[in-house]
Amino acid sequence: MNPTLETSFSYSLNSTPALELKDITKRFSGKAAVQSLSLNIRQGELYALLGSNGAGKTTTLRMIAGLLEPDAGQISILGFDVALEPEKAKMPLAYLPDDPLLYAKLRPMEYLEFVAGLWGPEPRASEKKARELLEWLDLWKNRFELTEGFSRGMKQKLALAGALVHSPQLMILDEPLTGLDAGAARQVKDLLVSFVAGGGTVILTTHILEVAERLAQRIGILSGGKLIAEGTLEELRTRSGENSLEDVFLELTQEANP
Repeated sequence: MNPTLETSFSYSLNSTPALELKDITKRFSGKAAVQSLSLNIRQGELYALLGSNGAGKTTTLRMIAGLLEPDAGQISILGFDVALEPEKAKMPLAYLPDDPLLYAKLRPMEYLEFVAGLWGPEPRASEKKARELLEWLDLWKNRFELTEGFSRGMKQKLALAGALVHSPQLMILDEPLTGLDAGAARQVKDLLVSFVAGGGTVILTTHILEVAERLAQRIGILSGGKLIAEGTLEELRTRSGENSLEDVFLELTQEANP
């Protein structure tokens, strides 16, 4: 693994929120999956959205990515309303679902060239970025192989490279470490730290609480589609009276659902 990317992430920061949700609500068959959810995530921040299965995390991310339309509320990405200016809102965005779709008959560079072409960057720049990402994620040696033969971890890393190849400013990641071994997980965590250090913004969901404990500047906890707690780890520790994030999470979710 290369310790640093040759072309570092670098984004100019300002006071406009990277992501702003105002009273977002989404119902399925009359039942609210997300209820009046409001978030304000700053540029250059890694924000972890935690919750048990069915808490509304994936539904929230899918609405941010424009794959689901909220029944009520407003979503803005870097000041652009997702509903009113979808193209401008989605241009700086990358979304990586928990089970990303790759094209089985494409090789890694072909896949990244295809993804980059959807966003329209200059071909030479995107080719350089694609090679750099594959080298950094230890996939360059697999560049002549079809993705259909990749392991789950290799597919996850390639999907992450696809999310980064157009140089997004905001990454939305749903369980990005699923299926990764310790070495691959470390690579992904290092990449996210580098991305945020360069001014990029990450919002991620994870069931691996150690990831949120070590990487996130702020943490939000969902339960029953509602935001029941938000703050830095120290703020959540103070509120719950617990020390580890696992104990904090269990105490606050039990408090919200007595």
